Amino acid sequence: MTMLSVNVNKVALLRNVRKAAYPNVLEASRICLEAGAGGITVHPRPDQRHTRPEDVLELAALLRDAPGCELNVEGNPFPEFLDLVRRTKPTQCTLVPDPPDAITSDHGWDLEIDGPRLRSIIRELQERGIRVSLFMDPDPAQIGRAKEIGSDRIELYTESYARAHGTDRQDEVLELFARAAATAREVGLGVNAGHDLALDNLGLFCRTIPSLLEVSSGHALISHALEVGLRQAVSDYRTVLEGRRQDH
Repeated sequence: MTMLSVNVNKVALLRNVRKAAYPNVLEASRICLEAGAGGITVHPRPDQRHTRPEDVLELAALLRDAPGCELNVEGNPFPEFLDLVRRTKPTQCTLVPDPPDAITSDHGWDLEIDGPRLRSIIRELQERGIRVSLFMDPDPAQIGRAKEIGSDRIELYTESYARAHGTDRQDEVLELFARAAATAREVGLGVNAGHDLALDNLGLFCRTIPSLLEVSSGHALISHALEVGLRQAVSDYRTVLEGRRQDH
């Protein structure tokens, strides 16, 4: 079954707005894991508007005591980010090409440009026992380069699918992702996916790409949790990933 990794950045954002101790990122993550999530994702940005270094350190300790659960730390490999990854040694590091002022991630890597720089970073993280994934658009040529520079996995950036879902472009865009995932499998890359995958579009995506290893959800899942609670929200997403709920 595809693993659900819950991105808790929006929990941290809500806390940071009031400079308060709540909502508590560590407790929210613990609830997600107890409800059946297989992992926690964080994206500590340079401006610290979301999760902060101390959050990542606490989560690393929590996940070390949660057998079978994973910590995924994602971000642009600036020096400060890489130092944090070295300190916390997550299960997976997802490298994302977003600039410091990005509202959210909005494109994958251009490995023709960035590949040579990333190659040594990937090798170092792997030598530390960290699995590496690259945030990628559904472009088979770029995905082939991801394998060439040594990545273990890719994470398909799925916003274009989410926008097309339910429109007359749905099938066309979904086919792009299916071809990209097939290319990844052919060259020996694991496939993750994330960005705007929600209850209404997740099932179709997973049925089309049944080889997905991991789906991360943050904004959509936390938004759903405001209506039904965090435990139920995680349960609802797992229901989709287990194929017990069909969408259109």
